Amino acid sequence: MHRLLHAREAGVFAALVLLFLLGTVLSPTFAQSGNLLSVGQQIAQLGIMAVGATFVILNGEIDLSVGSTYALSAISTGMLISDGWSWAAAMAVGLAVGVLAGLFNGLAVVLLGVPSFIVTLGTLSVFRGIALLISDGAPISLSSSQPGVAEFSLLGQGRLFGVIPMQFVFFAAVAAIGVVLLARSRFGFNTYAVGGNQEAARLVGVNVKRVKLTAFVLSGFTAGLAGVLGLSFLSYVQGVTGQGLELTVISAVIIGGAALFGGSGTMWGTVIGVAFIGLLQNILNIKGISSFWQTVVTGLVIVAAVAADTWQRKRKTRA
Repeated sequence: MHRLLHAREAGVFAALVLLFLLGTVLSPTFAQSGNLLSVGQQIAQLGIMAVGATFVILNGEIDLSVGSTYALSAISTGMLISDGWSWAAAMAVGLAVGVLAGLFNGLAVVLLGVPSFIVTLGTLSVFRGIALLISDGAPISLSSSQPGVAEFSLLGQGRLFGVIPMQFVFFAAVAAIGVVLLARSRFGFNTYAVGGNQEAARLVGVNVKRVKLTAFVLSGFTAGLAGVLGLSFLSYVQGVTGQGLELTVISAVIIGGAALFGGSGTMWGTVIGVAFIGLLQNILNIKGISSFWQTVVTGLVIVAAVAADTWQRKRKTRA
């Protein structure tokens, strides 16, 4: 109980509970199962991407290219399905595109020594440009009359047992793997070590380059998976899809208690951060708040989360 009350995520979880209570007071339909399942479906893609981004941020790095990777993977999958490929093969290529994007980012960071902010700021435009080039800037729409599209659509539109959205099932599975990988594996231990003190980690035998490279590959994979599921859900994608998504992903991780400069945070915290953003946006939508104001509110929450993290670090330093 002592550990729980003093965990970094305790404050965020308390805020999540208060937000839920606020939503219940503001709208009688908020706490209904249909609305909450809808929120689960809406946050699934964000959550999947946030799981991968958590590993990168815990390493003290950043990945600004996840939104573009999302689009590139979705575009690649959609084009192949339209060309007659089986949905499974096309999906495999889409996931491979995400992995290669993450691998490219990771290699540029660990081999060339370029700061991840600069690398991924560049690949944000590179991957987006490739998506626009291969699609010739035209949107891709999938029709249920095309072979395999109906089956592919079940990944994004289907419901487990006719109730739970399949996208949320994917998110839950990815999050569970992320929790185990971060909290119960050597890779997770090494991730915290590298993020806490890279030089000290290197001196005790941790392969810093391998840890960081793996984190970027995981980030690329989860972005690719989210892109494929997004295509499955909407049956539509274009080159500009996912613009600005990288900021929301990073926001979810930071709101969940991860330190912006690495070394501290948990996967459970990321899940809480994703849920917080989802509930906040749902409440604002229910109350008919303009999307412009929603952007303002989300930005203020991010500033508050980073400010709280900074204050906590200073307090620990003084202690």
